[in-house]
Parts: sequence; structure tokens; C-alpha cells
Amino acid sequence: QVLLVESGGGSVQPGGSLRLSCAASGMAASGMAFSDNGMSWHRQVPGKQRELVAMIRSDGVKTYADSVKGRSTISRDNAKNTVYLEMNTLKPEDTAVYICHVVYTNYWGQGTQVTVSS
Repeated sequence: QVLLVESGGGSVQPGGSLRLSCAASGMAASGMAFSDNGMSWHRQVPGKQRELVAMIRSDGVKTYADSVKGRSTISRDNAKNTVYLEMNTLKPEDTAVYICHVVYTNYWGQGTQVTVSS
């Protein structure tokens, strides 16, 4: 059973920063290697479609949504089976539940809440 656990969310003021983490476990038991899989961050706002925020491929290539490009950095530590999302210059419209995903699978985390408000 693959388990993705996000952490690092919270409440910040506009202009602030957060670093989200997503720790993956159980992949080896499921016949998968963390390092061989692309990982992505999505965000969900109630009543709106889930949005892809950033993705990092197994070869390290990164892509970002236009809404966060230049303000966010996705990275991964294969030794720790962890993917990160650093977000800077946060805006109120970044408020959402941020969810980790193993690309091309049905493995999703439960999410971590990010609230940007003054």
C-alpha cells in the first residue's frame, strides 16, 4: 500500500513563504521505486477543479502552472522518498488544500491546508 503524507501547510500572511513536504512509503512493497516515478503537487479549492501546481519527472525535469511559476520550486530527495514544494510571495488566491500525487497512478495524499490571509 503506497502512502503519501503531506506536511508543512499552515496560515501565512500575503508575501510569506511555506515549504510543503510529501513523504512516500510503501512503494517498494508495491513494486515501485520512488526515484523512477514522476511526482506532482496539486491544489484543491472547494467548488473548483483540482489544479496541477507543479511536477517533477524522474529525470528531474520540472514544470509549473503559470499561476505559481517564478514563485514556487518543486524538488525531490530520492534518498528520503520525499518531494517538496517551496512557495514564496504567497497570495490569497494560493489558499487551497495542497495534495501530493504519484504521476500516472491513483496514489494521492490526503493534502495539507495552506491559507494565505492578512
